[in-house]
Amino acid sequence: MAEKLFAVKGMNDILPPDSARWEWLEDKVRLLMARYAYRNIRTPILEHTQLFIRGIGEVTDIVEKEMYSFEDRSDKHGDHDHLTMRPENTASVVRAITEHNMLYDGGKRLYYMGPMFRRERPQRGRYRQFHQIGAEALGFAGPEVDAELILLAAALWKELGLSDWRLEINSLGQPAERAEHRAQLIAHLEKHADMLDEEARRRLHSNPLRILDTKNPAMKAVVESAPRLIDFLGPQSLAHFDGLKAILDANGVAWTLNPRLVRGLDYYNLTVFEFVTDRLGAQGTICAGGRYDYLIGQMGGKPAPAVGWALGVERVLDLIKEQGAATQPVAPDAYAVVPDAGALPVVLQALQALRALGVSVQMHASTGPDGMGSMKSQFKKADGSGARFALVFGQAELAEGRVAVKALRGARDAEAQAQILQPLDNIAAWARGLCSGG
Repeated sequence: MAEKLFAVKGMNDILPPDSARWEWLEDKVRLLMARYAYRNIRTPILEHTQLFIRGIGEVTDIVEKEMYSFEDRSDKHGDHDHLTMRPENTASVVRAITEHNMLYDGGKRLYYMGPMFRRERPQRGRYRQFHQIGAEALGFAGPEVDAELILLAAALWKELGLSDWRLEINSLGQPAERAEHRAQLIAHLEKHADMLDEEARRRLHSNPLRILDTKNPAMKAVVESAPRLIDFLGPQSLAHFDGLKAILDANGVAWTLNPRLVRGLDYYNLTVFEFVTDRLGAQGTICAGGRYDYLIGQMGGKPAPAVGWALGVERVLDLIKEQGAATQPVAPDAYAVVPDAGALPVVLQALQALRALGVSVQMHASTGPDGMGSMKSQFKKADGSGARFALVFGQAELAEGRVAVKALRGARDAEAQAQILQPLDNIAAWARGLCSGG
């Protein structure tokens, strides 16, 4: 016997019935995005490594430690491409925007769904292949679009039945304001160099803002006493932030100012935000984003403002399960019970007609030399499928050109015992009654 093969560590199969929860979430997202006039974009999983070095920032955990990068095979000229499996999707969206000159006729509202890849230590809600859903608004400068994206995320939580979350916001200001704060921050951290861990000392002069995001409890005091970036913001940055807060307040979206919220990517400016829960342990951030007005210019495009967020699908589904929020079960409308395999040509013809009319039908099929199996075993499978009805294609019924329809659930006792005979030559007349919404 050949050796059994297994999935790569941290890259998981999504199997039925769990995959139905994913489809349910994705359907909710598609409908909500349409209501907010966001349109779908799909970018390649593989990109040139330089895209992420330039977009995310060379001195970040993602670029330094976590990316799946490799040198592609040489072409006939002997050249090599340095490629990376995307660790996030904002840089790819911006690359697509600039490559295809998509902002030539005005701003764009886009959303995406798909897998991302980072070589992290696998743990609950954090895998090496993970999935994100994201929304990006490109070409819009005002705080009303920052607010629109936050309201969009809050509306999604409501659609999913989630309530146990909080919104944290901050402003990173503009580059000149950050430069002034950076100098003061480095001076503060140098005074307390003996309290910094190895990672913080390495970042002290290359990316000191990220030190504020440390999870090391030994550094809590030095971080809490550090200069706050928000205190360095000028009138325009403060006005943008105040505009965002006013819209959130008017819409009843509660928020908390977190002056230490800096986000892990270099491209952010002005608004940054996170939706956080306490139900998932250390991996408490379920959605995060912010404004990145300089990234399009960094990618070689004509400078234009932009803002967006991404949510972790695995974490959101975990939170739905933790909170006990209901996900819609996926079950067929009907299950076809077939006592005699000789009837299958007629049965399949009827099922195809039902499916064409929008009815979801599961057909009983043989699993071995014993044929279709007993009626008792078929009804047991019909009940286990979750179907509301059994369609019994017995010899007597077929001889009359009919099928017996039996309610399996949701009917009163007397109705449950009854079988209603329906004509096969006029399926459209009764098909709608089988549908869950019929």
